[in-house]
Amino acid sequence: MPVPAFRLSATVLGSPDPRGLAAFYRELLSWTTLVERPDWVVIGPQDGATPGLAFQLEDGHVPPTWPAGPGEQQMQAHLDVAVEDLDAGVTHATALGASLATQQPQDDVRVLLDPAGHPFCLFASAG
Repeated sequence: MPVPAFRLSATVLGSPDPRGLAAFYRELLSWTTLVERPDWVVIGPQDGATPGLAFQLEDGHVPPTWPAGPGEQQMQAHLDVAVEDLDAGVTHATALGASLATQQPQDDVRVLLDPAGHPFCLFASAG
């Protein structure tokens, strides 16, 4: 039996406010809304060149702790986001509602928390 073709469609983040979290990432990444329902939103680039991000309603959402200690909700995944100017990127992300994580393990990467508490990393793109 031939193996069917697979492609990554989206990464899904849970949130108590899918529309609000989608709006944050839509502005951060300059993407567009592809699907919008009260409990499910998908955003992506207009050209469809890369997989998008989806946001689903999780009423009992518990934000991860970063870095997690014993017994704390651990981060299961995070997003790496390239930006032309790291300092300007941090300023823009925090103006949109992100917060800078207390611990910063690398000089050339900034760990931030989105409005639902998901960690994501900004790093300066190579060109």
